Amino acid sequence: MSKSTCLNCGTSEQDRPLISLKFQEKELSICPQCLPILIHKSDQLAGKLPGFIPPESPAPDDQ
Repeated sequence: MSKSTCLNCGTSEQDRPLISLKFQEKELSICPQCLPILIHKSDQLAGKLPGFIPPESPAPDDQ
């Protein structure tokens, strides 16, 4: 079995809990510290998610 790592920071499942997700039929993982980036600043992940095209204008942060 391959070791899962966070798609953003690369931390291992041995160091931190990881959340599983699917994108374009691929299994990916993200750690809780990077989850807000996926939700609020997804444009920062464009280079780390092949095929991902960020929205034209990012969603405003919840106040």
